[in-house]
Amino acid sequence: MRTFSLFRRSLFQRPSFTRSLFTRSFVKRLGTVLVLATTLCAAGAHAQTLRIGLAEDPDVLDPTLARSFVGRIVFASLCDKLFDIDEKLNIVPQLATSYQWTPDNKGLILKLRSGVTFQDGEKFDAAAVKFNIERHKNLPGSNRRGELSPVTTVDVIDPLTVRINLSAPFAPLLSVLADRAGMMVSPKAAQANPSNFGSNPVCSGPFRFTERVAQDHITLSRFANYWNKDAIHFDKIIFVPIPDGTVRLANLRSGQLDLIERVAPSDIAGLKSDDRFKIARTTEIGYEGITINLGKSDLAQKNPLGRDPRVREAFELSLDRQGIVQVAMDGEADPGNQWVAPSNPYYAKNVPIPQRNIARAKALLKEAGVTNPTFTLMTPTTSDAQRTAQVVQAMAKEAGFNVKILSTEFATSLTLADQGQFDAYVLNWSGRADPDGNLFSFYGCKQPLNYSGYCKPELDDLLNHSRSALDPVERQKYFNQIAAMTTQDRPILYLFHRHWLWAYNKKLTGFRVVPDGLIRVQGLKM
Repeated sequence: MRTFSLFRRSLFQRPSFTRSLFTRSFVKRLGTVLVLATTLCAAGAHAQTLRIGLAEDPDVLDPTLARSFVGRIVFASLCDKLFDIDEKLNIVPQLATSYQWTPDNKGLILKLRSGVTFQDGEKFDAAAVKFNIERHKNLPGSNRRGELSPVTTVDVIDPLTVRINLSAPFAPLLSVLADRAGMMVSPKAAQANPSNFGSNPVCSGPFRFTERVAQDHITLSRFANYWNKDAIHFDKIIFVPIPDGTVRLANLRSGQLDLIERVAPSDIAGLKSDDRFKIARTTEIGYEGITINLGKSDLAQKNPLGRDPRVREAFELSLDRQGIVQVAMDGEADPGNQWVAPSNPYYAKNVPIPQRNIARAKALLKEAGVTNPTFTLMTPTTSDAQRTAQVVQAMAKEAGFNVKILSTEFATSLTLADQGQFDAYVLNWSGRADPDGNLFSFYGCKQPLNYSGYCKPELDDLLNHSRSALDPVERQKYFNQIAAMTTQDRPILYLFHRHWLWAYNKKLTGFRVVPDGLIRVQGLKM
């Protein structure tokens, strides 16, 4: 048994947190805002409350159904996983303490941590693992189904030993279990509220769910019986969604927040000169790209991008990725054209970043018989997505494209994408430690995150082979073929890989910089 070693800006610039909420909901929610502002002011006087500013409001707080990155930030405090990753993307233990592959590599045996309970007092054991894996695979609407598709059955060997059986060797499995597919919820609570578990989630993490007011705040309270309680130094965490980066920073500066994620790159210089705060930075393992509706709905055939690959190629050639990074991200990103950054070992070097070529773009449009192609670019309301969309709009115009920007609240944009109610969509994927996590669910036929509706059986074969190949050299060959095929069809135009940027009160210690962008509360203290 292998054992781990311990192991450019909003109009609303006032620093008041109340103002940031007020501008989102205006008069009809003033009562809620005032109550929340009072609560947060009281919390500010309490040294054991950690206040975190998020760039969006999470979607449903059910790890089986959830899709948003900010939801994963909340889950990091709410729901422990079988494994986690460290700063160097190594797999490290959480609820599982060790693992062993079977000789045929079609089974994974896990030893589980003893003495763990869920937040409702129920015991965590092998039966709970079996329940959760099966729930992830079978619950209607599950977004974990594709991640766990090679899993056939789960066997309980003894209370603290479980075996996961596979249809074929599955190289990404440990990485998959280090994210939402490895999160464990209370079977009792999930069975008691099967259709609305996300409104009152019960997990085994360091903090338990207390309250949520949509678009306002999520409050978690310390779980007294957490197995690693000595690493927890706050009694409460309040997550506050503030899409505008300037307003989010203003609330940090005014003391209303202790930590904010995704600082606007343009604000970094000013923060460096303010000795009250610290900045942390790393390159994400995900990407920012434009997903194009190729077959998700009937709108694909009404969209010039969806109808003709030559128009998609022309659109890509109208874009200067380095220019987008410099203008939209103030240089705080790495240009890229694949699901992993050029620095990643699995980057397909046979498909380099294309250079901007306006003349060729215009020639392709002429060849396709398309004049002044018009489409709508849906984008979340976050500051970085808005800037990216505006730069793309200006660049594409030079090649003859008429790009209309549709700003949409983030969770709503995901729903519209899932329904195929879009032409093109600026979407950031926070990324996974294994490249498969950036690939399979987006390109596999009928997979839950395949917003483009792109489906090719030959690509499915390549994806499945890349998952079952355990030799990195062999996997790279499949990734090269996948890159060649998807670059030709262009269901997703990858633009860049952001630098995760956090800012926090300098009195806050123990902050860990992990490339998945999540905030680990273990070890944080004020």
